[in-house]
Amino acid sequence: MTNFFTQNSDVILRLLVAVVLGMFIGAERVLVHKEAGMKTHALVSLGAALFIIISEYLSVMYVGVNGYNPAMMASNIIVGIGFLGAGSIILQGNRLKGLTTASGFWVTAGIGMAAGFGLFSLAVITTVLILMIFVLMNIFEQPLIKISDKNFIDYSKKE
Repeated sequence: MTNFFTQNSDVILRLLVAVVLGMFIGAERVLVHKEAGMKTHALVSLGAALFIIISEYLSVMYVGVNGYNPAMMASNIIVGIGFLGAGSIILQGNRLKGLTTASGFWVTAGIGMAAGFGLFSLAVITTVLILMIFVLMNIFEQPLIKISDKNFIDYSKKE
């Protein structure tokens, strides 16, 4: 059993970093009462890291094969996350909801991809930046939202 962990320590580290960083982002989302929380963001990051690691293994297995492009798997992660993000966006009245969640998925997938490639510094720096954006912008947006809601006229309602 120890041999398993020793042989796979690099892969385990990459996947664990992806999960932990995704959980940090998800924890912030839980604190502001959003639907997609720790599990969702951890899974997005883990899935992206997993596909990157698979892509790396396949590129070693198929080195020299004409037409094989390991970057295709990475690019398709973005497509898959776009589908997931689109599903999180809803229209309530005349306001869109879920855009921040969708963009959070997108960046979290990027963090997972960075962790999957072993680019831990990039993954950690990006996680810190996204948490700064979520936390600081939430603090700055609250007064603006109150002003906006107070002065908002809903033209879609018929009198």
